[in-house]
Amino acid sequence: MQKIAAVLSAIALTGCSVVGIRSGTEEPKFEVVGAVGSVEVRQYGPRIAAETVIAADEDSARSAGFRRIAGYIFGGNTTNAKIAMTAPVAQSSEQIAMTAPVAQSQDASGRWVVRFFMPASYTMASLPTPNDPTVRLVEVPGETMAVLRFSGFGSVSAMDDQRAELVRALKGSKWTPSGVPVAWYYDPPWTLPFLRRNEVAVPVTEAD
Repeated sequence: MQKIAAVLSAIALTGCSVVGIRSGTEEPKFEVVGAVGSVEVRQYGPRIAAETVIAADEDSARSAGFRRIAGYIFGGNTTNAKIAMTAPVAQSSEQIAMTAPVAQSQDASGRWVVRFFMPASYTMASLPTPNDPTVRLVEVPGETMAVLRFSGFGSVSAMDDQRAELVRALKGSKWTPSGVPVAWYYDPPWTLPFLRRNEVAVPVTEAD
């Protein structure tokens, strides 16, 4: 019942997204520090995320991870506190989980890390502890990310194509990838495809 309530709460919170409107949803702050064609280079500051690790295929991992962390932010914690939903949802490989931004990527064992970033008003001390032991809170350090934005369904094949396009776009530029590309999702699955905001991102370093 708790999982069902969490999903229903998420639907109510993001209901405007059915027409592509993210109504007041907080996003991690960043500064644009460069561009390579349609790729935007952003500097993100430190932030806190709730994350979980899922051993499944990419789509199933994102769905299961969303449900787990939604349970935490909609009251599945030691104080029964409701925590505001933010965007994006991140899915990333376990090997870069401590340095990547909700994001998605995969490690060699086939496990995926799914993250919700916490509202900026929280600290590690002020956030309640998750009731679910598979959900944990992590501090994400500041980082420079090259980001490619696109619309559509954000399917596995589309994400693969966009990750490859991001890496190709950076070749020959002063920005060098320093990690594995990750996927960021900003909208619920019922949002009209042409109004969806999806992004692929990769940590980068700037050449001297």
